[in-house]
Amino acid sequence: MGIFEPYRAIGYITSNVPFSVQRLGTETFVTVSVGKAFQKIRALASYRDYTFAAFGNEIAVFKRAHQVATWSKHIAKVDSLLLFGDHILSVDVDGNLFIWAFKGIEDNLAPIAHIALDDNFTPSCIMHPDTYLNKVIIGSQEGSLQLWNISTKKKLYEFKGWKSSVTSCVSSPALDVIAVGCADGKIHVHNIKYDEKVVNFSHSSRGAVTALSFCTDGRPLLASGGSSGVISIWNLEKKRLHSVIREAHDCSILSLHFLANEPVLMSSSADNSIKMWIFDTSDGEARLLRFRSGHSAPPACIRFYANGRHILSAGQDRAFRLFSVIQDQQSRELSQRHVSKRAKKLKMKEEEIKLKPVIAFDCAEIRERDWCNVVTCHMDTPQAYVWRLQNFVIGEHILKPCPENPTPVKACAISACGNFAVLGTAGGWIERFNLQSGISRGCYQDISEKKGRAHKGQVVGVACDSTNTLMISAGYHGDIKVWDFKGRELKSRWDIGCTMVKMVYHRINGLLATVTDDLTIRLFDVVALRMVRKFEGHTDRITDLCFSEDGKWLLSSSMDGTLRIWDVILARQIDAIQVEVAVTALSLSPNMDVLATAHVDQNGVYIWFNQSMFSGDSNVDSYASGKEVVSVKLPSISSRGNSEDEKSDKPAVKTSESKAISESPLSSKQIPDLVTLSLLPRSQWQSLINLDIIKVRNKPIEPPKKPEKAPFFLPSVPTFSGEISFKSIESTDEKGSETDKVENLKRKIDSQASHFLQVLEYSAEDKNYSIFTDYIKGLSPSALDMELRMLQILDETDQEELEKRPEFISIKLLLDYFISEVSCRNNFEFTQAVIRLFLKIHGETIRCHSQLQDKTRELLEIQSEVWQRIDRLFQSARCMTYSAKMVPKGHKFCLKSYGRARQL
Repeated sequence: MGIFEPYRAIGYITSNVPFSVQRLGTETFVTVSVGKAFQKIRALASYRDYTFAAFGNEIAVFKRAHQVATWSKHIAKVDSLLLFGDHILSVDVDGNLFIWAFKGIEDNLAPIAHIALDDNFTPSCIMHPDTYLNKVIIGSQEGSLQLWNISTKKKLYEFKGWKSSVTSCVSSPALDVIAVGCADGKIHVHNIKYDEKVVNFSHSSRGAVTALSFCTDGRPLLASGGSSGVISIWNLEKKRLHSVIREAHDCSILSLHFLANEPVLMSSSADNSIKMWIFDTSDGEARLLRFRSGHSAPPACIRFYANGRHILSAGQDRAFRLFSVIQDQQSRELSQRHVSKRAKKLKMKEEEIKLKPVIAFDCAEIRERDWCNVVTCHMDTPQAYVWRLQNFVIGEHILKPCPENPTPVKACAISACGNFAVLGTAGGWIERFNLQSGISRGCYQDISEKKGRAHKGQVVGVACDSTNTLMISAGYHGDIKVWDFKGRELKSRWDIGCTMVKMVYHRINGLLATVTDDLTIRLFDVVALRMVRKFEGHTDRITDLCFSEDGKWLLSSSMDGTLRIWDVILARQIDAIQVEVAVTALSLSPNMDVLATAHVDQNGVYIWFNQSMFSGDSNVDSYASGKEVVSVKLPSISSRGNSEDEKSDKPAVKTSESKAISESPLSSKQIPDLVTLSLLPRSQWQSLINLDIIKVRNKPIEPPKKPEKAPFFLPSVPTFSGEISFKSIESTDEKGSETDKVENLKRKIDSQASHFLQVLEYSAEDKNYSIFTDYIKGLSPSALDMELRMLQILDETDQEELEKRPEFISIKLLLDYFISEVSCRNNFEFTQAVIRLFLKIHGETIRCHSQLQDKTRELLEIQSEVWQRIDRLFQSARCMTYSAKMVPKGHKFCLKSYGRARQL
């Protein structure tokens, strides 16, 4: 367990798996794969509430958000899924076709049929031609196609093909006509009834045909996508190319689909984007209607913005994006001013028009409404660019430091007032600019350096203090200099003695954190000009640093896969986690509640939540691991997808106890991983907790008065069961002593076993406590309190005699009952109230006897395990509720469910 626990990943739109489309009423739903939860998804299919995902040689079946079954008959990897009425057809790479029925899936998990394809036939795609009953067409990598009847399991016909691997195959609105895409870039529109060619098309660009779709609104159009990211539209009547959507995607087209009876085409690609194109222009060409996209290459720099509601992210795909932590719909890419139009006019690719990847940036929220408030440095670029986040667009000014000796800009910083930007270059120059006008306001020069430069080598980092009094800069050769911000004069300097890699400055406490090539983090007091802290522990290159808002924590990441948290005040490491993919960038929100990380070869941004902010215990030491490094799984796309990984990584109880919990009998109406309440009135179980207060409140003010004339009644003896036992009327004999009467009463009470204990013993023998639970639920709070108090052991006896006493045995049976009831997770709130009352009465007895202590310890561990499961489910709700509070007034907040596959 660590301070930061995985929450979810943002920025994932789709992966390299074709989407699945279904129409429900007038709405069209698209199911996409957005990443890897346990294994990589290879194929998708959907039908109403069911979603089918093939991963490895298994197929997972989901009903809404819950997995209801897993089909595992395949030996090889499943490559294709096809919805066929009330059945799913799955084909693996070895040529095995299985037919599964998903209606009544709880009763039967076996396939209803199996078809073995020919040995020299490697399936590549499968489709169902319209109006062909019980028939499918399967394409192969050898170039041939086969028509099969899945009902009779017979091959009806084999099409010779076109001597090229079949990559895609779709049915057309016209009967008996299909379109086949091949690896050589050719499209064959074929009549399968007569095995005749209708028309052939060929892609002008090199690469395979990866996706096909026919228009269904009456237009004779066929859309085809290729591995180069180009979408071609073909006119079937004129048998020629209609239009081309160049640079539709940056990677290979995975899926194409025309919406039913609409001139709208949907496309997806491995570049992490889904786009919709509409054909409504006068010339019949398509234009972009709407899209959702994320980074197509891993982010290099990230930073929280707008009080933690947004994340600025700069990726290696030359995109500068703003992600919303609250609503994915608000995420967008910052505009670089008409890139598509300029690329089309210059006949160049959009990637060539875009700015080079961002290597560093800084932002200031104070001047967001006035002028540009973000500055970015780009790879091998001798100028810096400004952005205006209010309009999500690049600014007008371009900042060019030292135009006489242009060198790439390597570092940037914005002053606390938001008026100035300071830039450092690879040649050692530092220059200050006004953000409103873009005009240079002077250079920082060191007379001792050649040509009046600020540093001898590359400027690693620059920073400004909170009052615009000091400007701090660090050079590659380990020299740190403090300048007068306004006068641009050098005030002091010192050398570390090692090569500088990175620098981070905290304005509030005035501490400067530096990273050197010896894998050491050093903290300097800029005012006192001395080193105050030194942290060691990383074993590989340190990738990023980040201070907490209050300056008490310093977070560092490294290529060794660790993320470490250092306490600046205590000068020690307080937590460390190990992830399977190294962290390349990190940022902590101003409220210290959320941590964002970017990782090697991961296109998304991963969100972690601070446990001390969302749990009952606010003490950080209860979560921190200290010097120990804890292995943690990366957050999944779903906020609820980490539970199984967490269970395996951090067992809270012993193996035998955890197994007992998992094997405990659950009610058929009980939802897995949840607890079931008793449905009793709230006053009944709350009265058990506050019974002492109720007794004090209801205590009579005056003692009872003896009535003058008592009514006639039959003499009776009270019993534990509440029933009245009548005794025969005997003449009172005054000869019997008072002691004899007491002893006779004791013998009568002992001989009559309590109904409470009888039901408890019977349930313990049968190992089914449902009868006992129903019995005590029917008792009043005062009656249950009396039953528990009757088991008190007041006198002191030897250990051997004590174990034989019925009260001791009953206490042990009650502890067994509590263990069983908590494990089953039934009547949760009522059981907790009874346990509290039981421990209040018999706590001292348990403390004095080892056997009862062992039982109680087992109850505690199982109770902790059950509650941790529930608490992990509450974490996402706490984070979502906290995020909802952060939404500004006037903005809509939408709750959205996430799973291994997301429906748009």
